[in-house]
Amino acid sequence: MKRILAKAGIVLLAAAMPVTASAQAALEGQWTNPKRSVVVKVEPCGNAFCGTVVRASEKARKNAREGGTRDLIGTRILSGLKPAGQGRYKGKVFVPKRNMYASATVRQVGPNVMEVQGCALIGLVCDEQRWTRVGS
Repeated sequence: MKRILAKAGIVLLAAAMPVTASAQAALEGQWTNPKRSVVVKVEPCGNAFCGTVVRASEKARKNAREGGTRDLIGTRILSGLKPAGQGRYKGKVFVPKRNMYASATVRQVGPNVMEVQGCALIGLVCDEQRWTRVGS
């Protein structure tokens, strides 16, 4: 009985730990969207990951202003990303052009490619992009 309780405790402790080192190495870094108009820095924030815009083209900044975002640079567009198994993370995405939040699923496709999907209206409207890692 003690062995079962000890194993259960280890499993619960592992589940409560924030983000593993391998997950950090995979997701952490700077990523760009398909048009290369925005660069987002993904890093740990609390027990999850967040992504903040560090560079943006003038067109992307203009589109964000038209949507109601004062300055795209410094805007957190990914938040609360937590591991959901099989290289996926679940959290929220902010869409500056539309000034709205949506549920997000980020999936690591390879060491330098991730798919970012945002879904709104209870999953009825979804959009997906493949982001690539920006070299240091």
